[in-house]
Amino acid sequence: MIPRRKFRLKLPSRTLILGPRTLVMGVLNVTPDSFSDGGNFFSQEKAVQHALQMERDGADLIDIGAESTRPGSLGINAEEEWSRLAPVLAALRTRLKIPISIDTRKSEIAAKAIEIGAELINDVSGLNHDARVAEISARARVPLILMHMRGEPQTMQQKSFARDALKDVSHSLRASLSTARKAGVANSQIVLDPGIGFGKSYAQNYELLAELPQLAKLGFPLLVGTSRKGFISKTLAQDSKSAISSPHPAGIPAEIKIWGTAATVTASILHGAHIVRVHDVAEMVSVARIADCILNPLLAPKN
Repeated sequence: MIPRRKFRLKLPSRTLILGPRTLVMGVLNVTPDSFSDGGNFFSQEKAVQHALQMERDGADLIDIGAESTRPGSLGINAEEEWSRLAPVLAALRTRLKIPISIDTRKSEIAAKAIEIGAELINDVSGLNHDARVAEISARARVPLILMHMRGEPQTMQQKSFARDALKDVSHSLRASLSTARKAGVANSQIVLDPGIGFGKSYAQNYELLAELPQLAKLGFPLLVGTSRKGFISKTLAQDSKSAISSPHPAGIPAEIKIWGTAATVTASILHGAHIVRVHDVAEMVSVARIADCILNPLLAPKN
């Protein structure tokens, strides 16, 4: 358990204070094929209503993605991505009171999204897909989230994993940071994400959660996304002594996945995460509240 450094992220509409409490980022996938909720919010109306519900449930930010980057996904072109994203973003820009982050690897999408209200860019490729994303961030002066991904979504879980996951993630994130800085992105506008589940073995995901304090030494706020991911389902499915045992991760009931996610969210916070990216906002807001009180008992209610 480590104390979190305090950071300030300057958005066009406000400044986010990172550190005193954990911020919860709600996931909104407007895709037909995302690993956990693909197709659930593919229609504009369902997507808008879900985003508004996440805000009511206590989300501090909403992260909207229109291209699935789950293991094995092939990707889509910018035209298709924008056709999915634009109507949802346009509908939400005047209805949400919390900031909107755009989950994209493409500079064209990032630029268009910022024009109609997005206030953060979340690049899961860490600028390896399109380095011009950093230029868009610098020009618009919006924060940039840099995530580590080993390889490409289509093959990242099929190729060999790094021998030393922490070393691999640290090295790659430093390279992403260098690219961002050269494009003019200020250090104060960068958030790092170790990319849990993206090109890592199941064991390496747990290792990285345990080693988050080492990544915190890079000197940037940390975002961690473990929500409903395969390593959690696989772990629970392999528990032969459990009544929820299943030979396939997909067979784990949703409510059980929430418990596994809650454990990893708690670990993330106690090891230094400033932001957690989750699907089940109401539940994880409660988890974050308790974990924050463990980090800082002064946050607990008075007797």
